[in-house]
Amino acid sequence: MSHYKIAVFVGSLRKESINRQLAHALEKLAGDRASFEYIKIDDIPLYNQDHDKQFPAQGTRMKGQVRAADAVLFVTPEYNRSIPGVLKNAIDTASRPYGDNAFAGKPAAVIGSSIGAIGSALAQQHLRNVLVFVNLAVMAQPEAFVHYKEGLIEADGTISNEGTRKFLQDYMDAFLDWIQVHHKG
Repeated sequence: MSHYKIAVFVGSLRKESINRQLAHALEKLAGDRASFEYIKIDDIPLYNQDHDKQFPAQGTRMKGQVRAADAVLFVTPEYNRSIPGVLKNAIDTASRPYGDNAFAGKPAAVIGSSIGAIGSALAQQHLRNVLVFVNLAVMAQPEAFVHYKEGLIEADGTISNEGTRKFLQDYMDAFLDWIQVHHKG
């Protein structure tokens, strides 16, 4: 079994983000099969094509992290029935300027959590539209819309509900299989 380096984009900046908790739980479920590198997106300047010739250092750093990864995982909340602006800005920056797309051809997956019953389903659909356009090989199935409830994920990343833990283990196993099939390394 291969070991993969996964660049992780968490769409929430909040310190106690439930999506960050979900990402850590997935990291634990991956075990020694993968290492997660959490990509810092809160310092990325708003994308502006005028800066393409002198690309911002933060954008260059992020693009380097994406390029060094075997795959990309997006863990997103749902803001106003779509993806958070900070996540969209990071994607725009990493895929630009034209002809210098750090995402091109990499395997990817999307997941998210929300306290709402639909668990970020609309945000994930919008995100998938964007990710396909920037040429990521996005895993279509299984989809995972996690309805978050207090205590679902412990501080150490353990998932308290056995059914949810098994579902997320299956999701992580499918993503690692997806990487194996689509990785160009």
